[in-house]
Amino acid sequence: MIVPDKIADLSEVKNRARRVFECSAAKIVSLNKTWNTSAGAPVFTVRGKYTSRGWTEWTHGFQFGSALLQFDATGEEQFLQMGREGIRAAMPKHLTHRGVHDHGFNIISTYGNLLRLIREGRLGTADEEARTCEVALRVSGAIQASRWTNLPDGLGYIYSFNGPHSLFADTIRSLRSLAVAHRLGQVLMDEGDREVNLFHRLLVHAETTGRYNVYFGRGRDAYDVRGRVAHESIFNINDGSYRCPSTQQGYSPFTTWTRALAWILLGYAEQLEFLAAVPDHEFPPRQKKKQVLKRFEEIAIAVADYYVSESPSDGIPYWDTGAPGLIKLGDYRSQPADPFNDCEPVDSSAAVIAAQGFLRLGSYLTAKGDRKRGELYARTGLAIAKVLFVEPYLSTDPGHQGLVLHSVYHRPNGWDYVPKGSRIPRGESSMWGDYHARELALMILRMGEGAEYRFWGVEKAEDLAKARREK
Repeated sequence: MIVPDKIADLSEVKNRARRVFECSAAKIVSLNKTWNTSAGAPVFTVRGKYTSRGWTEWTHGFQFGSALLQFDATGEEQFLQMGREGIRAAMPKHLTHRGVHDHGFNIISTYGNLLRLIREGRLGTADEEARTCEVALRVSGAIQASRWTNLPDGLGYIYSFNGPHSLFADTIRSLRSLAVAHRLGQVLMDEGDREVNLFHRLLVHAETTGRYNVYFGRGRDAYDVRGRVAHESIFNINDGSYRCPSTQQGYSPFTTWTRALAWILLGYAEQLEFLAAVPDHEFPPRQKKKQVLKRFEEIAIAVADYYVSESPSDGIPYWDTGAPGLIKLGDYRSQPADPFNDCEPVDSSAAVIAAQGFLRLGSYLTAKGDRKRGELYARTGLAIAKVLFVEPYLSTDPGHQGLVLHSVYHRPNGWDYVPKGSRIPRGESSMWGDYHARELALMILRMGEGAEYRFWGVEKAEDLAKARREK
């Protein structure tokens, strides 16, 4: 359990966030120079070098998005150029990819970041580039929303790459694509010229995920613990009935894969920020804004509390709350995580994702008046970042292409590298972990300046300047 008296404040973490970008620069340059583009997308490191792993290319956007975040934090033009070139060369094919649930990862990380930088006035006059990004984001959001399974009672979801029967917890973060496309004025055109409202579809997917992938301790099944998350929910698509929980990368359907927990925490927290900015009249008649915000808060707070209760004292989780080797570690929740143990691996990528979720949820709750809980969550996010942004998690070796060490991809399939002399994976990085570490560090630096970092950006550069003056 994360220990309250060790929770950090912003001033303690800003210098460590700056160091993240100091270490990050050489790693981005190294990957850009050495990566064989014919191999597809880099996924995780083996012996310190990025490799690919065929499943889907859901990590491609993180490669080029990382360069844009480096430019954002440091102003170094070479990283802006790397990001732009990578997007032009590799990302167009992802815009119309109907076979994945990953548009919020690939497209928001690239075209979304680029458009945000343009609108913040960071790139000078870039009207044509902005229009290109807007079209890309509109197309991506509509394509993602088209991957849809209808359920009874007005529910439904964006289905995973497993097929129409499968709802993943991860996909909550792909709702960013629908949000941005809607903000840009896009709809999905369906049969008979029927217009599908992307914002309404976003709300329905989020409600369905909350209802089936998140538990609230109400006796739904024998493993119903408040805040627990099922990675996958399975439905009978003939009649829309719910069948069972499942998992692809966790230990079991009845334990919590901690990266799924982190995706849920961050996904709902940033959607709360987005929803707060949406006018009341855009919400559908049966989903009033006040009710939707209350529901999203309920979900986010439940998973945040579960993360706190089930994590080691430093907030770095092991890869699954029910991993069988945890019993050999004794009372692991009362002490810092040990990435060098020989029983079960930690997952630093879950930690960097969750840390941002805590910061966003904390900021949202504080702004709405729930100050005590909001400040507690925000300090929890900073405490996790404080641990991640130094060794043994921060990779300071310029010869290692990864930025945050001790990330795990697919433990059940045995895909992660196990070094000689160890019984478990350790010492390696992932594209999603490294990208989210940079995103977390950027958010902390902006918080230190009284500025914001939101996935949907700002409407105009002067809006950001005005917001900063008001701060």
